[in-house]
Amino acid sequence: MLMLGKNAFAVAGLAVEAAPPRRLCLSSLFGTALPETIPAGKAICWEGDPAGCVFQVAEGVVRLQRIIGEGRRVITAFQYAGDIFGAFPQRNYLFTAEAVSDCRIRRIGRNLFLGEIAGSDALRPAYMGLLCKETEAAHEQMVLLSKKNAQERLCSFLIELAPRTEMSGNPGLLQIPMNRQDIADYLGMTIETVSRTISKLAAIQVVVPEGRHNLRIVCRQRLKELCGNADAFNLENCHRLVRHGSTADLC
Repeated sequence: MLMLGKNAFAVAGLAVEAAPPRRLCLSSLFGTALPETIPAGKAICWEGDPAGCVFQVAEGVVRLQRIIGEGRRVITAFQYAGDIFGAFPQRNYLFTAEAVSDCRIRRIGRNLFLGEIAGSDALRPAYMGLLCKETEAAHEQMVLLSKKNAQERLCSFLIELAPRTEMSGNPGLLQIPMNRQDIADYLGMTIETVSRTISKLAAIQVVVPEGRHNLRIVCRQRLKELCGNADAFNLENCHRLVRHGSTADLC
């Protein structure tokens, strides 16, 4: 009986050793970094500079942007509270990061960040998840800019923005932290087209301006349908074509 008891403890020990490592989040690496206050409009890092740090947004919104021919600006992403940027392994920053609103950020050295990941089985899946998320976002942006019209682009942007900025206790009210020029440079549109598209959506009671900077989603389902995504189509949205006395469904 004693032998059985020892074997039981041995088996239990093996079970503990075989248990998968506890998954950690990358935010834990920023726990000892003191938050820095960045006023609206100030740069956090510059495109082309050596990538010495990785950043996490603690409060506020940050835009990632690039300058192309003739000084034109392209905004490639917005980063919100909790987001990490600058984590790709390139030696130089691929973007300039600027504060959209007054922000608080945390930064840690890139070598420290990558070293902690390399030495931790628990952190590597989180790092791979971050890289996959950024790649997916880049693919979505390519589709948005290359195939969607102005209305589809703006609707897609608002659907993406809603979980980030929707006011708690006031469903449907979006606090828009960026100005319309920022939105235009992100969506590949002019500021006039952004304004006209918002007016069109307001006219059909999909979204309406509320106050100086906010938008209210009046019909969320219709907003999703106007994004132009494949999964927004269903049998109810199909057009029916009558041809040679027969009826065919076209989706």
